[in-house]
Amino acid sequence: MLKDKVTALLEEALRENQSLFLLDFSISADNKIKITLDGDHGVTLQDCMNVSRAIEHNLDREEEDFSLEVASAGAASPIKLPRQYTKNIGRKLEVKTRDGEFEGKLTEASGDSITLEWKDREPKPIGKGKITVQKKQQIAISDIKEAKVVLKF
Repeated sequence: MLKDKVTALLEEALRENQSLFLLDFSISADNKIKITLDGDHGVTLQDCMNVSRAIEHNLDREEEDFSLEVASAGAASPIKLPRQYTKNIGRKLEVKTRDGEFEGKLTEASGDSITLEWKDREPKPIGKGKITVQKKQQIAISDIKEAKVVLKF
């Protein structure tokens, strides 16, 4: 079966480059193979080519016709795996949880939680006006509905 062959070849290719990991993998009814990768240090075009070749050169088009697309996760793609948070430490994230939305700089990431920090304007405890305060929020990864890197242009 094509899916089993591709899965085995993909696993082998990812073992050769331990910094890469699989985000998404699908095979459509008409044998369009689509693989989306991410990496602890990003994904280069060469990484995609290496994985593509490892799969394509070990499949026989005479046996089964197929098309193959190997791509990296887009910059605006939501974060899907806990492993992705580590590489984004220091970047600004927008995080949606059951309790609300947070936007701040990702300062820590462990296997089960992340920490965001941001500045906020609040009313002064005494008197009129506002002061800038530093906020910090630890969020359990299991509570996150969606997280994205906020891109600055």
